Amino acid sequence: MKQRKPLYTLLLLIVLLSLVVSACAKATPTPTPAPKPTEKPTEAPKPTPKPTPTPAPAKKVIKACQVTDIGGIDDRSFNATAWKGMQMAHEKLGVEVKYLESQQQADYATNIQEFINEGCDIIITVGFMLGDATKEYAQKYPDQKFAIVDFAYDPPLPNVLGLVFSVDEASFLAGYVAGGMTKTGKVATFGGIKIPPVTQFMVGYEQGVKYYNKKHGTNVEVLGWQTDLKKEGFGDGVFVGNFESTDDGRRVAESFMDEGADIILPVAGPVGLGTAAAVKERGAMMIGVDTDWYISAPEYKDVYLTSVLKNMDVAVFQAVKMVVDGTFKGGVYVGTLANNGVGIAPYHEFEDKVPAELKAEVEQVKEGIIKGEISTGWPK
Repeated sequence: MKQRKPLYTLLLLIVLLSLVVSACAKATPTPTPAPKPTEKPTEAPKPTPKPTPTPAPAKKVIKACQVTDIGGIDDRSFNATAWKGMQMAHEKLGVEVKYLESQQQADYATNIQEFINEGCDIIITVGFMLGDATKEYAQKYPDQKFAIVDFAYDPPLPNVLGLVFSVDEASFLAGYVAGGMTKTGKVATFGGIKIPPVTQFMVGYEQGVKYYNKKHGTNVEVLGWQTDLKKEGFGDGVFVGNFESTDDGRRVAESFMDEGADIILPVAGPVGLGTAAAVKERGAMMIGVDTDWYISAPEYKDVYLTSVLKNMDVAVFQAVKMVVDGTFKGGVYVGTLANNGVGIAPYHEFEDKVPAELKAEVEQVKEGIIKGEISTGWPK
């Protein structure tokens, strides 16, 4: 037993030593590696934002306004023709259009003032009778643009465009045709009211007949107007005193036909419808004014030899277009044969009845007027 004790002691020491070594091994910490810096993920480049376009300001809609003369917008004559020009401006230029009818002369100023209050960009007044009212308000409101049919100011107003027409040139041609087409040797004319835009037709018509007489050695007589008479101004003739009464148109036409006239030129707006009815009953002929009556009053189309055209629709359209284009200025526009501001309508139902020789002569006369070789008798 004494011999084994050192051996046990040795084994015990070895075990203890192992335990100490193991404890030391556990006590030694394992070094922790330093953390790597966090890397941000790669991002796709952001697109450059497009600038937001600034919306264009809304385009101002031009407003054109028409004040009619007595007779109304649908007079089948000068009021209606001027309104046709306004409608053309609406369709082709996108202009807003409006009209006010004048039932009496006292309405002229009232209607103009109402349109000024509404802010109309241009006010079109229709007819010689509106000359004074238009001038008054044009001077009172110098920034308001106006155009007036059948009137021009001397000196011109800076904010008013006068739209006038050399209807004497076109009615001269109509008179020449009448001289060649009458079967009785008598033709006639009459007016609504004795004002220059009316008598201008009558002068040209009479002088055209006289020119035909001169060329052909005939003696066709003109009833209803004589340029040589100096009563109350330049010439004198028959006037009914209004632009509305169809009864007056019938009465005067019947009187002329009783005297032997077979072609009548009424310069009186809707009054001429009464003339057309009487002429149709009696089998005579008529010449329209301002517009092509074959189109505007087709119920009497069989009686229209032709019509004296005053192309107010074209002139009114151009006046409105000037406002749209920013080129408007006051002054005077004159419609002539040369610029197609006036003319005569086709012969329509009489196309085959008017001799070719007469048609050719009318074209020659037209050229003579344009060149200044033929006088219409109307003072320029």
